[in-house]
Amino acid sequence: MGKPYVVGIDIGGQSTKLGVVDARGNIIIQTSFDTRDITTLKGYMDELEKTLSRIINAPAVGGKEKVKGIGIGAPNGNYYKGTIESAPNLKWAKDKHGNPEVVYLKKNVESALGLPVVVTNDANAAAQGEMIYGAAKGMKNFIEITLGTGVGSGIVIDGKVVYGHDGFAGELGHTTSVRRTGRLCNCGKVGCLETYASAIGVARTARELLEIEPQRPSILRNIPADEITSKDVAEAAAKGDELSVDVFSYTGRLLGEAFADFVAFSAPEAIILFGGLAQAGELIFKPTVQAMEDNLLSIWKGKVKVLHSELPGSEAAILGSAALAWEL
Repeated sequence: MGKPYVVGIDIGGQSTKLGVVDARGNIIIQTSFDTRDITTLKGYMDELEKTLSRIINAPAVGGKEKVKGIGIGAPNGNYYKGTIESAPNLKWAKDKHGNPEVVYLKKNVESALGLPVVVTNDANAAAQGEMIYGAAKGMKNFIEITLGTGVGSGIVIDGKVVYGHDGFAGELGHTTSVRRTGRLCNCGKVGCLETYASAIGVARTARELLEIEPQRPSILRNIPADEITSKDVAEAAAKGDELSVDVFSYTGRLLGEAFADFVAFSAPEAIILFGGLAQAGELIFKPTVQAMEDNLLSIWKGKVKVLHSELPGSEAAILGSAALAWEL
């Protein structure tokens, strides 16, 4: 009998989530630890090793002889090298001068735990998880779009995640075909899709509309402008607030236009939306699908589905990362 479990780890800027997962996608045990006060690689690795050892040796799991491997989703995770490279939001992944540096995560974790490890970025992990546990079961060609603080993507062609020659393929959130001028992105470029279609982008669009149309009534005027979030905009739109509905219409149009370009690149069966902004439902889906269809070449019209992720929100990051380890 093969080893029945894998471990999934999701590394974020504020916390690290860990879980032991079986082949059916059931999380046997899970936990997390706060990383906001961890400022050194040694400090992070000590906490990670301690937490991993605790869940792997829990009675429900039975020790590392029952674990096939460990999958890790991380910001700027490099699948080929097993590294984290230039991740600005990880305090412990910086040198003494505060500059992001290369972290040899795979090597460190394998040395500490004695188990095989695979590393990738969070959007690629979500795509892998979607293919095994979620809405992309049975699909060999699809694109996973993560709509959160930023816009990430995982591209699957012929059943395999596309990594490119250097491990960093799939940064569709930083394409600028929709806007070649406009908002400055954290990456240094101007007009990236992420600056419009992320949660931060939605909140910014709302603030801009409120300023441009000062006489237009809106529920959002009850909130200080610099405190408006995408959740506030979604809640207002759900109550029929016209300005908020227009924010989602604008965002969806830009997203859909970008999707039409993505379809021309890889002809996916589906584009799957994952993340907090996707929870807005038809507010974002309807204008996105309409704009995509309006801009598709005729050979693809009506053929590409836009679906909501079926990975459970609170456990998706762990499942996505764990899915990587089944291939070890």
